[in-house]
Formats: sequence, structure tokens, C-alpha cells
Amino acid sequence: MSIPNLLAVIRLILTPVAMALIMASPDDRTMAVVAMVVFVVAAITDFLDGYLARRWRITTTLGAFLDTVADKILVSGALIALVAVGATSSWVAFVIIGREIAIMGLRSVAALDQDTVPPSMWGKSKAAVQFTAISLAILGLDILIGPWRLDQWFMAAAVIVTLISAGDYFSRFRSVLSRRDRTE
Repeated sequence: MSIPNLLAVIRLILTPVAMALIMASPDDRTMAVVAMVVFVVAAITDFLDGYLARRWRITTTLGAFLDTVADKILVSGALIALVAVGATSSWVAFVIIGREIAIMGLRSVAALDQDTVPPSMWGKSKAAVQFTAISLAILGLDILIGPWRLDQWFMAAAVIVTLISAGDYFSRFRSVLSRRDRTE
């Protein structure tokens, strides 16, 4: 197994660990910091595996699949745990997880036509903003800026970038969906 693929597997393994730590952290600042560190380490593997695969020119179908799935599972797992402990809103989790499922569906349809849906700058920005928002929500800092805490502002930004990213993907790859419509 290549190092980039191993990093994606590590991200998958760290997800339930991060979730358990988030669930144990609402009233324990030390546990929240540990949960955030585990989440950040997992998030860093997302950037590192893609970088190494491109740099070493060892991109594979398995690697692309593992990277995409591990990213979605990490974000979804963390959001579910944050909703469970009341640290973020269920509608935020719904929008972000819904986008992830929709884009995975788009990629699946593209794959049926031997096409690919490469990440865009919006997709990469989305990941960075989501990881930052989730990290801040795990910490639960009581920093108010107007009516919301700092992590709530970042979650709002994550929702906006997530929706823009989804729109970008669907507009760039609407031909993939329209080809499918004509053949069915």
C-alpha cells in the first residue's frame, strides 16, 4: 500500500476516535483539545495524501476513492458528533453532508461514462473552511462576535463555501448529467 493510501486509511481509522473524543468533551476542556488535535491530524492527512500522490505521480483509482471517501467520512462523523453534543446545528450538518453525498453521486455518474470529476479550487477551499469550522466547534471557545460565537461564524462560512462548491461542480459537469438523461 502506498503512503498516500495509508494516510487515507489512517484518516478513516481516526474518524471514530475523533467522534468518541468529541462526544466525551462537552464539559471537559482537556478532552476537547485532545479531540481537536486528533481531528486536525486526520484533516492534515487529507491534504498530505493528495499532495504526495501528485508529487510522486502515484495517483490510482483506489487512492482517489480512498481519499474522497475518507474525507467525507471524517467531516460527516465529526459533524454528527458535534450535533449530538449540541455544538453545532443539525441544519449545518445536513447541508454539508448532503453536498458531500450529491458530489459523490455526481462522481459516480461521471465514472459510468468513463469521465472524472477532479477537485476544483472551490472544493479545496471548502475542505479548508470546513476543517477550520469543525476544529473551532470542537474547542467550543466562548468568543462572541456580535450575535454568534467564532465557531458559528466559521460554520456559516463553511455552509456558504460548501453550497458555492456544489454549484461549481454541478455547473462544470452538467454535461455528464445531461448525457445520462438522453440515454435513459
